[in-house]
Amino acid sequence: MEPQVIDRPEKSRYEILADAGAGAHGDGAETAGFAEYHLSEGEIAFIHTEIDPRFGGRGLGGLLARGALDDARARGLGVLPYCPFIRGWIGKHPDYADLVPEARRARFGL
Repeated sequence: MEPQVIDRPEKSRYEILADAGAGAHGDGAETAGFAEYHLSEGEIAFIHTEIDPRFGGRGLGGLLARGALDDARARGLGVLPYCPFIRGWIGKHPDYADLVPEARRARFGL
């Protein structure tokens, strides 16, 4: 199974589902990590991102960031990257910096 990013609005977070790996039974899909957010008035503020250590080293954090930010773009939301991981990811992928409202970019070092 390819990793999949899904929005869980009832939990105010995006989750990434991934195969548990060797020895997994059934479809093996588990929540490998999440990006918590707060949604208000056309903006989404990313607060905290976490990947389960069992899934570390597989690039899932980057896939989660990309999936969440792509969804924010599709929904026309401004992004406030309070989470250091999301902020750092945007810094490494400048084509996503336009999601952060221009007047707020300096605050986030973007």
